[in-house]
Amino acid sequence: MSTAGERDRVLSGMRPTGRLHLGHYHGVLKNWARLQNEYDSFFFVADWHALTTHYEDPGIMAANVWDMVIDWLAAGIDPDRATLFIQSRIPHHAELHLLLSMVTPLGWLERVPSFKDQQKRLKDRNLATYGFLGYPLLQSADILMYRASWVPVGEDQVPHVELTREIARRFNHIFGKDAEFEEKAEQAVTQLGKQAARSFRAARQSWLQNGDETARQGARELLEAGRNLGAEEKERLLGYLEGGGRTILTEPEALLTRDSKLSGLDGQKMSKSYNNTINMRDDPDRVAGAIRTMPTDPARKRRNDPGDPDKCPVWDLHQIYTEDTVREQLAAGCRSAGIGCLDCKRPLIDAVMEEQVALHERARPYEEDPGQVRAIIDEGCARAEAVAAETLREVRDVVGTVYS
Repeated sequence: MSTAGERDRVLSGMRPTGRLHLGHYHGVLKNWARLQNEYDSFFFVADWHALTTHYEDPGIMAANVWDMVIDWLAAGIDPDRATLFIQSRIPHHAELHLLLSMVTPLGWLERVPSFKDQQKRLKDRNLATYGFLGYPLLQSADILMYRASWVPVGEDQVPHVELTREIARRFNHIFGKDAEFEEKAEQAVTQLGKQAARSFRAARQSWLQNGDETARQGARELLEAGRNLGAEEKERLLGYLEGGGRTILTEPEALLTRDSKLSGLDGQKMSKSYNNTINMRDDPDRVAGAIRTMPTDPARKRRNDPGDPDKCPVWDLHQIYTEDTVREQLAAGCRSAGIGCLDCKRPLIDAVMEEQVALHERARPYEEDPGQVRAIIDEGCARAEAVAAETLREVRDVVGTVYS
């Protein structure tokens, strides 16, 4: 395993819910392959996260884990340039999750957008569990454990990173402040005037206990308007509100990735939930047959009907797989009815099949010798555990659970 020197660290994980599809490849793994050349990259199998929604199917976990890691390696994730590990093999995650839960307001977890979103999408599963409510906090523990500076996410996942920043800030505020921090902060509050000081304290309490973003913003505005506050006092009060003091846990930043929602075989986003996927390592005959039977522009009921590529699900895949000159020819043929839908699909099938051949070839050594995969994970887990142990030693020290 190569050393990363002083490079910033990036961390990301995936839930092992089965073989990965082309949406994962183009939306996540290609980005990981680029990041591993630029950052000290930690990529992990989030098996505990999978249990938050698939706890009734534990028998499939092991096969899913190893299949997914092989998909990573087939996609070009290089264990000499990235640390690959399994979440549950590093029990430090569970301890940090527990310790963070002691200081995280319940309201902060309930306001995470994906909490309610997943409840709606996964109506067939019983998600009224502590594990599901607490999974955003486990995500935060995953990130904070490795002091990651960056977390690659799409826009829909930014709230998770913001939550992690708030938790780190609150933890640092509680356990990293000097002995006189709160006393000096309260003295500074009085400089706001009686009414403003009362409003500030109420807003701070509402923010810290309930995660009320409006109250937080109101408190910040009170500080900005405080004419009697010096620069040092304002900085202290911002720390009092937001969480300041000694930095124990690193506040991560979201590293926004290009939105790459690959269309599935039915035109919706490619997802196992919609049963519309092409796997990264799929059967060639199935791939060709699936693309041939994809729906097209509904206006093209007959071969000589002109079509509109922008209304065709197949066209979305052409944006990924087909060169510009070929796309121009196909678009012109579609609009003039010069070509049929099967004619349009043939170059797409060829391009996807070519990509599949490369993925199968890179995966073959690991399929034939699974011991290589386990050795890669063993090495990655050893490095991840060393980093996690260092973080947890400091956390235990500041929360007072180190007994001499």
